[in-house]
Amino acid sequence: MRTLILLLALASLAGCNRISLDRHLDEAYKHYNAGDCDQALLDLSRAERTSRSRSYVQPEISLLRGQCLERQNLFVDAAQTYEFIINRYPGSEYAYRARARLETLRQLGHHQASEPAKATPASL
Repeated sequence: MRTLILLLALASLAGCNRISLDRHLDEAYKHYNAGDCDQALLDLSRAERTSRSRSYVQPEISLLRGQCLERQNLFVDAAQTYEFIINRYPGSEYAYRARARLETLRQLGHHQASEPAKATPASL
């Protein structure tokens, strides 16, 4: 009987965690659509903390974060966020969207395609 109660308690906590993640993500989209990126970023941080065991949600959170950074004219940070998505989740739908956002930033003159670092010898 104790085992059954313990299992039910653990199952309800896991459900609450998922509901909390959904709520924070929904709130982030709501605030983003209303133009309140500061609150959207706060909700995204809350969703990210809740979703640590659900890595499949991370690219969605990162893409919305990048879009908020763009709205705040933080283009370098937005580009780095998009590059993170592309490098970490290369085959995902969000990587495709991140590439499109980077191309848009490039066309608007807010981002240049990064070149690989060049090694040069130190002068003595």
